[in-house]
Amino acid sequence: MRFRRPLDEEPELNLVPLIDVMLIVLIFLAVSTTYSRYSELRLHLPSAQANPTDARVNEIVVGVSADGRFALDRIVLPNTDAEAVAKALTQAAQGLSEPVVVIHADAQAPHQAVVNVMEAARLAGLPRISFITERTSPAAAR
Repeated sequence: MRFRRPLDEEPELNLVPLIDVMLIVLIFLAVSTTYSRYSELRLHLPSAQANPTDARVNEIVVGVSADGRFALDRIVLPNTDAEAVAKALTQAAQGLSEPVVVIHADAQAPHQAVVNVMEAARLAGLPRISFITERTSPAAAR
């Protein structure tokens, strides 16, 4: 009887298939995971604690209501698109030197409505924009 001699070769573990499987699992998890950034945040806007400012002469006041309607110097605008608001801002800015667009937005106003006012100010050539917030009491700020 002839017995085989033990070979001096050590067994080899091929890691390439294991790495392939792990990469596929990683890709699957990355694609199927939902990323919700703001689910943990509770936002209550707008409020701020600041000193009141003096009334400025060159202000163009734009109000944004909770349902997304606009008012320019207390006159409700019929259109809510940026081009129509830009025309109204251009007319209101005539005769003013370096006018400031002051946005009075409701805390529940749609974000898109505020962005439309900012876009209208850009289209009208009015780069100076300010926001009005409600002052919070010092006890509530803590």
